[in-house]
Amino acid sequence: MPTQTITFPGHDGQSLSARLELPTGGMPQSFALFAHCFTCTKNIRAATNISRALAHKNIGVLRFDFTGLGESEGDFSDTNFSSNVEDVVAAGHYLAEHFNAPALLIGHSLGGAAVLQAAQSLPSVKGVATIGAPSDPAHVLGHLKDSLDMIREGGEAEVLLAGRPFRVKQQFVDDLFASKPEEAVRKLDRALLLFHSPVDETVGIENAARLYEMAKHPKSFVSLDDADHLVSRAEDSAYIGEVLAAWARKYVDVDAPAPHEGHDHAGERVVAEVGAEGYQTEIWAKGHSLRADEPASLGGTDTGPTPYDLLLAGLGACTGITLRMYADRKAWPLEGVRVSLDHAKQHLADCENCDDDESRVDRMTRRIELTGPLSDEQRARLMEIADRCPVHKTLEAGTRISTEEVG
Repeated sequence: MPTQTITFPGHDGQSLSARLELPTGGMPQSFALFAHCFTCTKNIRAATNISRALAHKNIGVLRFDFTGLGESEGDFSDTNFSSNVEDVVAAGHYLAEHFNAPALLIGHSLGGAAVLQAAQSLPSVKGVATIGAPSDPAHVLGHLKDSLDMIREGGEAEVLLAGRPFRVKQQFVDDLFASKPEEAVRKLDRALLLFHSPVDETVGIENAARLYEMAKHPKSFVSLDDADHLVSRAEDSAYIGEVLAAWARKYVDVDAPAPHEGHDHAGERVVAEVGAEGYQTEIWAKGHSLRADEPASLGGTDTGPTPYDLLLAGLGACTGITLRMYADRKAWPLEGVRVSLDHAKQHLADCENCDDDESRVDRMTRRIELTGPLSDEQRARLMEIADRCPVHKTLEAGTRISTEEVG
């Protein structure tokens, strides 16, 4: 799907770095904001996977680096929880001005606490989702417990967070203590979805229980089973993205997007787009969204079938449809067709130079199971018809592919 690199002014005018994930099919009606975890960045794997899962369901997602973090401008030591909240609001105003006001807020860890607070300043928001969020932002001080005395005595201190040095000032500590999470949650008045792992050792599951208790309905809780706090496994973030997208359908518009400016897809039967990192590919085919990827063993994240899997799927689908059409015309009692396929590259039996890639051919194996009270003659004829499916004929005949660059 298209990933746009964007900058916008944060709470104090500093330029914040962001990425906007958009559906392959065009511009969505609904947008979401994603606020990352404490000292993380917009490029953390969980944020990327969840954003792409939502874009796959026609929800655009803006994920950005808070002031002083990642690729954003500013000094981290001059920021605090309140400034994070203000950055979320600034991101919402940017979306409203340039695209569409955000309908969803998503926050991971301290970012979750920030979006709960920011929702009151963004009236367009219809739903808020948190992932491993603390019920009190002051929970972050647990990461600073060995440095609090130094900060108090010197007004600031350099601390090690997630293996990296950060300068933290007393105002950061004071701001966390001054935050009023209970008031923000009780006044939320939006749909709330809480994701939390019962084995989260950074922000305990009791935080989710407290947030759920404070919030009004509609509210939902989803357990992340054995996921870690950073949701570092691809399958866990993919799960969050799928569940979040299904939940969001109740509150936001996820209809087919309008074409991107300058790209109305006229004459474009299929569009495939891969982002700046990884192999996950979003596919738009005549208004339908698909996804392709590579297995983890090849450097992918296994979030979809491989390109060869899709090729086999095309042959299998065409075979089944062709047999169904033929049986219907003949009024034969075909009740179902199951086509299983495999793909391999095999050496030509008579090759003389087997080290040459040209001496290898693709071999597709197709197994067809026909169900229904068919006669032997009908079964034999249907197996003959299978070889006449258009995709089968195209693959066996060979296809010339012309390639041209478009700007």
